[in-house]
Amino acid sequence: MRRSKTISLAEAIQDYLREMNLEKGLNETALISSWEEIVGKAIASRTSRIYIKDQILYVHLKSSVVRNELMMLRQALKEKLNAKAGSEIIKDIVLR
Repeated sequence: MRRSKTISLAEAIQDYLREMNLEKGLNETALISSWEEIVGKAIASRTSRIYIKDQILYVHLKSSVVRNELMMLRQALKEKLNAKAGSEIIKDIVLR
């Protein structure tokens, strides 16, 4: 017996993630995993810790020079991260 409305496995997984409120957490984890790809190897090597809490990205840096550089590029970095995620996940960036 066939159903009249069949969906693909990818659609079923997306529906499940949305229903269980896991989609946001997975998007945040994907952004953190792609940090080196977005900012480059030089900046990523000077980053000690990254996490997202309440749509704010916290970045702990080892270098004050890199911190100052990222301060000037904060808006562009936020736009890149949100573009990578496909939705607005990051509302602000805090550099420490």
